[in-house]
Amino acid sequence: MDGSSSSFLVPHKKFSIHIKESKIDVVISSYEDQFMIIATQIGTMGTILHARKEEGMLNNPTFNVSVIFGKRDEPMLLACARQLIEHISNSGSSKPLILSLGLKDHSMETLKGIVSAVIENRLW
Repeated sequence: MDGSSSSFLVPHKKFSIHIKESKIDVVISSYEDQFMIIATQIGTMGTILHARKEEGMLNNPTFNVSVIFGKRDEPMLLACARQLIEHISNSGSSKPLILSLGLKDHSMETLKGIVSAVIENRLW
């Protein structure tokens, strides 16, 4: 699943990583108004999260992460989305993030590996 396709007009990167002897396919897309990241071990979208930076006039920015579809009782998935949106924001982009995690393994090691791989291959 490595490489890019010139027929897909949205800037994107596709790659695979291996964590704990399990292959995870990742697609990062940079749309005009948001980023979308799909990481899957199961070949489908999985839990879909929305993360965004909210700026107040008097206080420091906060980050809002919510589950759109899927597992609502997995704090590690929320933490993964929060880490990514904080990194995106700290890199100077204000676009929100849609994150899809189709994972069999929700361990800290797997999620840290996904965050590291996404940051290494970032499009922001």
